[in-house]
Amino acid sequence: MSILQELLARSDNKCELCGSADNLNPFAIESHNASSEQSILLCANCSQQITDASTSDTNHWRCLNDSMWSQVPAVQVMAWRQLKTLSTDEDWARDLLDTMYMEPETQSWAEATQPEAEDPDAIKHFDSNGTRLEAGDNVVLIKDLPVKGGGFTAKRGYAVRGISLTSNPDHIEGRVESQRIVILTKFVKKM
Repeated sequence: MSILQELLARSDNKCELCGSADNLNPFAIESHNASSEQSILLCANCSQQITDASTSDTNHWRCLNDSMWSQVPAVQVMAWRQLKTLSTDEDWARDLLDTMYMEPETQSWAEATQPEAEDPDAIKHFDSNGTRLEAGDNVVLIKDLPVKGGGFTAKRGYAVRGISLTSNPDHIEGRVESQRIVILTKFVKKM
């Protein structure tokens, strides 16, 4: 029996996310494994929106309210991943994600994502210990720093929250005593 036939039988000839019966095709959750256990049956609309996020219609994905309760782990994984993507902007998706339950193995599978290829030309910022800094990280000053033009000294141990990265790998920006300042990365450590 082919993967398509297995998925059609499992899904009762319907898209496993939205329930549509039009233009159904197998969709491999993980590109390296196209078995029926690691695939789901999707309509062309769902498949298009998953592969090209710019075409995503958030109202279409309200169908996940039903499909997230599927007994099929692959369907749960795809529903979780879509809800996770939508939860950054949509309260209803965040609420659904909070109520969703999966077995621990299925949860691990859902959270495992393909690592994105890192841009070799990207500017990388590192703290005094060599730990990579990302925008939004919290850091602690490891030395008293006089703030030029500020008229005060930023004391050692001060926590700078939500840093911003600059185009210079030796500099970050952060707010100290309600002033936005540039800080040398060699004088901070990541919290």
